[in-house]
Amino acid sequence: MKILLLGKNGQVGWELQRSLAPLGEVIALGHAGAAGLAGDFAQPESLAATVRAVAPGLIVNAAAHTAVDKAESEPELARAINAQAPAVLAREAAALGALLVHYSTDYVFDGSGSAAWVEDAPTGPLSVYGATKLAGEEAIRASGCRHLILRTSWVFAARGGNFAKTMLRLAAERDRLTVIDDQHGAPTGAELIADVTAHAARATLANPPLGGTYHLAAAGETTWHGYARHVIEAARARGVPLKVAADAIVPVATSAFPTPARRPANSRLDTRKLRHAFGLVLPAWQQGVERMLDEILPN
Repeated sequence: MKILLLGKNGQVGWELQRSLAPLGEVIALGHAGAAGLAGDFAQPESLAATVRAVAPGLIVNAAAHTAVDKAESEPELARAINAQAPAVLAREAAALGALLVHYSTDYVFDGSGSAAWVEDAPTGPLSVYGATKLAGEEAIRASGCRHLILRTSWVFAARGGNFAKTMLRLAAERDRLTVIDDQHGAPTGAELIADVTAHAARATLANPPLGGTYHLAAAGETTWHGYARHVIEAARARGVPLKVAADAIVPVATSAFPTPARRPANSRLDTRKLRHAFGLVLPAWQQGVERMLDEILPN
């Protein structure tokens, strides 16, 4: 089976190159494409010819406009990448009979309440990013193609920049840190997302009724403040020299850091549907963070 992977250079896309390899021949494309194959999501229709040329049995779309604040000032580009391009992929997947795997986000919800969001909860995005990701979901479902839409949140990886690396840098430079403590979610590793994707895709190819929308996040929950404290304490335990004192990591409200795009206060995702459908156990968020720290911190 041929597998077309789009967005190969992102955090999830990088891990997918590994996790999808046992399932078939992976044709992985980044923004620049390769060998006459287009990978530019800013030009959605160019993707149609790529899908037809490859004729994959599985399409995995790990490309997205994820610069949440920047999307507020470039909504047309965000819509092209997050909504129009997935619509083209879905149309071509339907024509081929291929399975399309697509990633979405907790930002499709309004962040109200404290209960974990279930898949069929009412949506209400607060930002251009959230609205365009929701539009992409809706286009895929409307196309009639076989699909898996995996909503996730607070994604991190050892590769590239991430919140943990930022906190460690600041902790080494400053005596005091202020970190948001009224947004709730679960840090979720790109490698976990990629491994679950491969498992779920294989199962859905064999049993098409498994297709649909699922929530995928690590188990447990924290805040950005709790996440920062965990990372800094773990680094200190490993002997990393840090300037900030343990009692100088100060919790603050979201309002202390105004941003162009509103963030949901409640990013908790209920993963029961995914776990039951595919027979999976999702590890605690701390486990993935510890593994990432083992990779980025000196031994």
